[in-house]
Amino acid sequence: MNLEHDLNLSNEYYLNEGICLITKRPTPINIVKVDYTHGAKITNAYFEKQSTTDYNGLYKGRYMDFEAKSTKIKTSFPLANITPHQITHLKHVIEFGGIAFFIIEFATIGETYLLDASFVIEFYERGERKSIPYETFTKEGILITVGFSPRLAYIDAVEEKYFNEK
Repeated sequence: MNLEHDLNLSNEYYLNEGICLITKRPTPINIVKVDYTHGAKITNAYFEKQSTTDYNGLYKGRYMDFEAKSTKIKTSFPLANITPHQITHLKHVIEFGGIAFFIIEFATIGETYLLDASFVIEFYERGERKSIPYETFTKEGILITVGFSPRLAYIDAVEEKYFNEK
């Protein structure tokens, strides 16, 4: 939840500064029973359908969609943390010209990376490994700067990856 909290703070900062509009996509739930004895407390609910990815929005007129994941493992990121429907969704985002990526936090070592979704999808579909090695993030990913405002400067990484002319 720390990663999600940091991203939400960053998104609020980016919106307030007029940089971009990125929102957390809610998980669709169906409420079955509510206890109204002490306010309104949901006592029974279920997920209506699988959610796609965590965040989406606009930056410089481009649609962006990304999934945020955290791991306590120091040496790799388990691909089991990614669901097939998330892969399918991000493939569609790319096919329609959107920007798609993953933000992966290595919580134990305090590093967070942006990794392009195309790269993760290819790695996932090859099926040669059950995880992406940490070294892959240091070589192929972009380290996201941690600060005060924004908490996670991931738009800097987006700018470097998708908008810098080389």
